[in-house]
Amino acid sequence: MDEKYSEKAQPVLVQKASGEAQPFDSKKLELSLQNAGAKRATIQIILDDIQAWVYNGVSTKKIYSRAFKMLKREKTISALRYKLKQAIMEMGPTGYPFEQFIGQIYQRQGYKTQVGVVVEGYSVTHEMDVIATKDGVQQLLECKYSQDQGRHVSVQVPLYVRSRVDDIVRKRKEHPLYKDLQFEGGVVTNTRFSTDSIQYGRAAGLHLLAWDYPAGEGLKDLIEKYKVYPLTVLTTLTKKEKNLLMERSVVSCRQLKQQPEWLQDLGLNPKKSRAVQRELDEICL
Repeated sequence: MDEKYSEKAQPVLVQKASGEAQPFDSKKLELSLQNAGAKRATIQIILDDIQAWVYNGVSTKKIYSRAFKMLKREKTISALRYKLKQAIMEMGPTGYPFEQFIGQIYQRQGYKTQVGVVVEGYSVTHEMDVIATKDGVQQLLECKYSQDQGRHVSVQVPLYVRSRVDDIVRKRKEHPLYKDLQFEGGVVTNTRFSTDSIQYGRAAGLHLLAWDYPAGEGLKDLIEKYKVYPLTVLTTLTKKEKNLLMERSVVSCRQLKQQPEWLQDLGLNPKKSRAVQRELDEICL
């Protein structure tokens, strides 16, 4: 009896996206469900199921996928929010839809934005992923998109961005059009920054935005705050239909809700079209 109890008391080791093993923490899962807005009763049902099912070596991705499937059955906004991180990963394989998505987040904050712009530097031309301007400050942003949740942006990226921004600013300060502007460089990623990249970025005066950095003001926080959800969070459209929309630069739920004519181009039947509209109404509320 004691031996059996001892075996059960051993922590279950699960595998993170980085490949690192760590003890399963039900509190983290509970918090993610709470942040998604799930009801207390629903959270408890999911936690009970996961704790009875989880096993050594299972990936955190599988755990959260199982939890999402259960949450999805509730057919609420909670399920859509819970899927958010995976939905961003589904915007690939190119980084262009992500760049457009970041541009829309900045627009919601009151910035005038340009995406994928070729600009002159003092020495050479550069392509900036996003240029965002507001209140006399122009941000020159490099977007680093990855479909690998375990990937960290290395220090080479902010080093590279700092040099590019400096070259652009040197040129723009010569032009009367930009004489009243201050300039900031930045890096935006849907994953995370390495410790070195954060340390250098801070010292170099770069704006760094990652999935959960800065704390409380990371990408996931901005998405929730400004209600700019990626198109890929929708459950009523197929992957093919989402890709067709993203190829036409439709990358967010808000954008699709404001331009419903894009749904007509997909050739959806009336029943499915209404289902998509209901889901858009719910998540954009």
